[in-house]
Amino acid sequence: MRLCTFRSPDAPPGGWPGRIEGDRVVHLEAADLTAVLAHRGQVPEGPTMGIGEVELLAPVPCPPSVRDFFAFEQHIATARAARGGTVPPEWYEFPVFYFSNPAAIFGPGAEIPYPEGTAMLDYELEVAAVIGADGEIGGFTIMNDWSARDIQRKELRVGLGPAKAKDFATSIGPVLVTPDEFDGTEAVMTARVNGEERSRGNLADIHYPWAAIVAQARRNTVLRPGDIIGSGTVGTGCILEHGDGRWLMPGDTVELEVAGIGVLRNRVGPPLAACPASGH
Repeated sequence: MRLCTFRSPDAPPGGWPGRIEGDRVVHLEAADLTAVLAHRGQVPEGPTMGIGEVELLAPVPCPPSVRDFFAFEQHIATARAARGGTVPPEWYEFPVFYFSNPAAIFGPGAEIPYPEGTAMLDYELEVAAVIGADGEIGGFTIMNDWSARDIQRKELRVGLGPAKAKDFATSIGPVLVTPDEFDGTEAVMTARVNGEERSRGNLADIHYPWAAIVAQARRNTVLRPGDIIGSGTVGTGCILEHGDGRWLMPGDTVELEVAGIGVLRNRVGPPLAACPASGH
């Protein structure tokens, strides 16, 4: 199945959950797509409308949590080399992740505000699994882990991992494809900026299988329907790896494409205004 969250003229601000069938969208009678996943898609159906009559939103606009893993060896090796390092041996022991910001989720077509305090805005080409019933993968989508590289470089020197370099935006979409149709083992992944191809890789190059990634995310805790689990960036899947200094600028359009899922397209907007200092 190809699931989505969509907005129609009569939909609430958060949209409705739906199932895409060809050029039609079936309205699913549930509170949101998280509820659909929790019920394994077995929910009543409502009216059907044309795909051109609706706006697709982030499949899970308000996820309970966002974990982004670091599961492609080529990406970590190239990124570490750019900072004068190598892949640490611990990386080969188990998959690692950081928590991102579930309050900063953007959908397909959304404008991404250029974050204040950076001159090195980057995209990251990823696939994300979304948790469904019983802590298992309910579907896969495309994920762009937008990154402020100059801020990230300073944060990593402190040692707690990325935080402010990441928490301004994560975009996902355009749809969620269930594992019976897309099993997450292989797919060509490409990234384009203003129509120019900048990245190309394959999901088959992931070092850790999804079962190991989900098991690590679940260890000593509970996964909930709607939790987002990012794969990390595929090899060549970001500007940092290219080393050419062609960072994103306001007005740029970034398209991430994963065969079998679709295209996630976002435009970089104008800079965010700096928050005024509080005074007393």
